[in-house]
Amino acid sequence: MSEKKKILYVQTSGAHERQYSPLILAQTAVSMDLEPTIYYLGTGLKVLVKGEAEKIKIGEFPALKDVLQQAVDQGVKIMACQQSIQLFDGKIEADDLIEEAVIAGAATLNDLALDADAILTF
Repeated sequence: MSEKKKILYVQTSGAHERQYSPLILAQTAVSMDLEPTIYYLGTGLKVLVKGEAEKIKIGEFPALKDVLQQAVDQGVKIMACQQSIQLFDGKIEADDLIEEAVIAGAATLNDLALDADAILTF
């Protein structure tokens, strides 16, 4: 039995219109029997703060909170950069993030990139 191919989505942007793409692509990856991970860093991390995803709804898409929850329910791994949390000078703490977000350091992102069969950035 072969190991599933891994795809890494790196979300660096805090722009609302860029938040949907990695989540939808990751859900599609699950349906293709791939192993997707979304790693949030920089201002992209803000969407993982409790209550923030509920504020984002663009066009005919459901609220980002719903799309995020669907992705998690399908097995998409959600990771938050520890160093990026520190960038916000105490305005964001680890406890402020949604419970589904696994906090990981920079070395983890490097390892994920080395192990991935494909990497997409947003």
